[in-house]
Amino acid sequence: MTDRPHLAVIGAGPAGLAATVAAAAHGVRVTLIDSAARAGGQFYRQPAAALNARRPQSLHHQWRTWERLRDSLARHVEAGQATHLTDHHVWLVERGSDHFTVHALLGPEQETPVEVRADAVLLATGGYETVLPFPGWTLPGVLTAGGAQAMLKGSLAVPGRTAVVAGTGPLLLPVATGLAAAGVDVAALVESADPKAFVRQTRALAAQPGKVVEGAQCAAQLLRHRVELLTRHTVVEAHGEERLEAVTVAALDTGGRVRPGTARRIACDTLAIGHGMLPHTDLAETLGCRLDGINVHVDDEQRTDVPGVWAAGETTGIGGAALSLAEGHIAGRSAAARLHGIEPDPRAWATAAKSRTGLREFFTALDTVYAPPARWTDLVTDDTVVCRCEEVTGGAIREAVDGLGAGDVRTVKLLTRAGMGWCQGRMCEPAVAGLAGCELAPSRRPFARPVPLGVLARAGGTEDGRSPASPD
Repeated sequence: MTDRPHLAVIGAGPAGLAATVAAAAHGVRVTLIDSAARAGGQFYRQPAAALNARRPQSLHHQWRTWERLRDSLARHVEAGQATHLTDHHVWLVERGSDHFTVHALLGPEQETPVEVRADAVLLATGGYETVLPFPGWTLPGVLTAGGAQAMLKGSLAVPGRTAVVAGTGPLLLPVATGLAAAGVDVAALVESADPKAFVRQTRALAAQPGKVVEGAQCAAQLLRHRVELLTRHTVVEAHGEERLEAVTVAALDTGGRVRPGTARRIACDTLAIGHGMLPHTDLAETLGCRLDGINVHVDDEQRTDVPGVWAAGETTGIGGAALSLAEGHIAGRSAAARLHGIEPDPRAWATAAKSRTGLREFFTALDTVYAPPARWTDLVTDDTVVCRCEEVTGGAIREAVDGLGAGDVRTVKLLTRAGMGWCQGRMCEPAVAGLAGCELAPSRRPFARPVPLGVLARAGGTEDGRSPASPD
């Protein structure tokens, strides 16, 4: 079995699972590496087994797709065609002359190093949420929309009794309906997008009737639970002493400014907010992969411009689970063929390619509709904390830009420490870029996550294919 070509797949969400199953089915030895304790990623997040959830499928759609992927992975693992490494936190992929070395930290403490050597690498690292700051956004009770959904799916818990779901993007609908179905009183769904903008995207919407039906079903559930829908509105401020007590929302004009006299206060103990998503590209950047804007560039086979590296899913552009599945399948088939020295036949994945094309067009259209308010920076007061790790305020960033001449995120970081904390700017960079008036550009970080110095000192000291380095 060990003489078969070896593919390392990083990320066990929809794209990584589809790629693993496809590659393993076509004669490649696959090691699937993921930071979670169970496969599925954020989309297929499962309740802990100890919770004994009777109907976990009620928290998901596409449940049958998940079951097929899960069962296929299990069969390949049992047959020795695949290995699934859980709780492995990848911090670097190193390219050698004839192989790749995946460096990871094992376990919840993330201190024990592990190395996986492979002939090729497939990046399916997903994306993360964008949250733009506003007064009160650091109060307990304010969390990301995806965080609220993850809490519900993973622990069967809800963040509070009365919630407002706000921001922009297609994620808000399932979050609001999920919370309402779980018994939370969803006081309002606050969406900054203008519904009229969908009229200009009728062709793209008509090409994906399944997605339109999903949206209509969510809207019907909101009506059933009497959730107030406020479009072209935004959260202006969150209020509370020791935790969230209420939010103020207001209407937006066509230029994205708050309309005077439209502010209203809504009592709640939870605010689930999100402003879209960004792709995880850290590993791709350290490998030298080309980026298209903020997305990893890939060809029709999902190959990056670095030989031996494929990418699929949200890391190549945010587009949801169905697109990730299509891209993962194509990437897995392509990698399997090329690792065997065979020129792949695109007809083998024609159905997935057709789905990929249609879904990319659909989500490109949605991106034009679901955009944060054009003047969101007007809401960031000088006292508003923008970088939570380093407690850098909006006023400090404006002083760096207006008073000291900073014109890019890196210079603002050097002058204010914004982005130098534990998250390395993943939370605050979009906000810093907005306040600085510059385009959001990928940050070239040497590592994808914090690494103990002792691990760095020992990195590269092992010789076999998958060997934990000594903790001493």
